[in-house]
Amino acid sequence: MNRTEFLKNSLFGAGALVAGSSINTLAADQSSSSAVAGKTFNMDYAPHEGMFKNSGGATFLDQIQYMYDQGFRSIEDNGYLGRSVEDQTKIGNLLAKLGMRMGVFVVDGGDNWKTSLTTGKKEFKDKFVETCKRSVEAAKRCNAKWLTVVPGFYERKLPYGNQFANVIDAMRAGAEIFEPHGLVMVLETLSDTPELFLQQTHETYAVCKAVNSPSCKILYDIYHMQKTEGQLIVNMDRCWDEIAYIQIGDNPGRKEPTTGEINYKNLFKHIYNKGYKGVMGMEHGNSKSGKEGELRVIQAYREVDNFLS
Repeated sequence: MNRTEFLKNSLFGAGALVAGSSINTLAADQSSSSAVAGKTFNMDYAPHEGMFKNSGGATFLDQIQYMYDQGFRSIEDNGYLGRSVEDQTKIGNLLAKLGMRMGVFVVDGGDNWKTSLTTGKKEFKDKFVETCKRSVEAAKRCNAKWLTVVPGFYERKLPYGNQFANVIDAMRAGAEIFEPHGLVMVLETLSDTPELFLQQTHETYAVCKAVNSPSCKILYDIYHMQKTEGQLIVNMDRCWDEIAYIQIGDNPGRKEPTTGEINYKNLFKHIYNKGYKGVMGMEHGNSKSGKEGELRVIQAYREVDNFLS
């Protein structure tokens, strides 16, 4: 996930949902994707706001309707927690009407990379706990199940073991809040900076095993893990029992599948054959701009998804 961009935009993300709530069911300019419009994909891919803004319409509600019309059955919304209660409710109502799932949103209490839970500082843990409680109420409005958590930066003044223990302590506190509600915080292992505490899947796996809760699992981001560790199938299999959510992005470039070096046909087939029924978050950009780029994203997913049939 591009957390830097997210943090820059989170303050005004809540206002991005334009007031008009009428659903624009644009049928224009479908061209090459019209033949498969409405056909549900074999796996549950989840686009995000702005990915289809040219084809779907100006508001997020319009775009959700367009996503549904193209065969997608879930969405992601990292900045959902920062939206107004009114907008959260509108999104939840539309998802319920369409029978779509909400993928992850971020348990974001501010600059949640640098206010690191590795430090063991009470004010950081208290802020995390408070944000978890707010997230429970927000999740109810859209029937969400998964929530992204990033423990933060290394604390260079502390030995690794102490940092690990501090993260475990905080994650257990979060799990205690989420468990009664059937919610799952998914810990994301990232490649954005070497200062982040969780760098590779086996580290996140160890955290989840230590927390020992159904509400603390792994978010496996394929783009990030290709960058930091490779051996995607091998490392997925090693940690499979703790993986609850998957995100997508090709490398280099972090665009749609088929634009980089990752063999998404084989990778998706492997995940599909393992019986994964969860959301596959489309956390990437479009390789081309405008409607052409948006249609290319849909075509790319049709190409790799049809390989599963």
